[in-house]
Amino acid sequence: MADPVWLETALNGPWARDRQPMIPVSADEIVAEAIACADAGAAIVHFHPYDEATGRQRDAYEIYAPIIERIRNARDVICYGTLPFAGDVDARTPQGPAERFAAVQKLAETGLIEWSVIDPGSTNISAFSGIAEGRAGFVYANPEAHVRHGLALARAHGITPSYAIYEPGFLRLGAALHRALAGAPQPIYRFMFSDQMAFGFPPAPYALDAYLKLLAEGAPGAPWMVAGLGVEITPLIEAALAQGGHIRVGLEDAPLGTGIGNRARTEAAAAQIEAEGRRLATAAEIRAALAAAPAA
Repeated sequence: MADPVWLETALNGPWARDRQPMIPVSADEIVAEAIACADAGAAIVHFHPYDEATGRQRDAYEIYAPIIERIRNARDVICYGTLPFAGDVDARTPQGPAERFAAVQKLAETGLIEWSVIDPGSTNISAFSGIAEGRAGFVYANPEAHVRHGLALARAHGITPSYAIYEPGFLRLGAALHRALAGAPQPIYRFMFSDQMAFGFPPAPYALDAYLKLLAEGAPGAPWMVAGLGVEITPLIEAALAQGGHIRVGLEDAPLGTGIGNRARTEAAAAQIEAEGRRLATAAEIRAALAAAPAA
């Protein structure tokens, strides 16, 4: 029998409502949508913390902690946050690795998170519409020192690295750094596709095949999922399931300006997974699978 499928919902992302109007911003909104998506089948919930006064992302322990506690008290899900999206409008000031991972470290020390974003590479984030209009994008910067710092935190606190793979080089670097740090927990490789933005690959089967060949060389047997930014990932779900992958949906990843919310996207993905004859994994099953994976 095939292994159960991990379904993650990414609730909001760094976009703010001027770019993605339906995202949850307040603590109450984030908690309510996390619970709704858990009830719809998601065993993993990812969110970005917002300053309710400004409506902009602010990565602070005092914002994260009560939201995560409320979600975990309501449902058994893997719940994790993010890092300052370096280069974007809400994180223009350069930060060292310790400063950038400060909230992650405190959340890990207090036992509130099981996973953490650790993105192994840097890339340009530019929308095709902005390019056509002469509007510049930004560099999403993750220097190697930041990746090493994040992996060391993951090893020290036993948290799972969540690798967003925006470009093939992210996979190669992330796998090499993981191998180099003895005892680092097994990362999850999240292949990032896009329809609206000019990084990496579009959500096409040839692109998934390319990533899987690279993964087999650099990190054979590692868990992986399909996701993206500014993308409808639905066309790749069937191919991902057929090849042993997992699925992420939600308003962080969806095309900007979408009118379809988190719960509807989660329900649709769950229905498609079940229509393929597969079963959704529980959070306990995901934890058990990761616990059985060998460390570096």
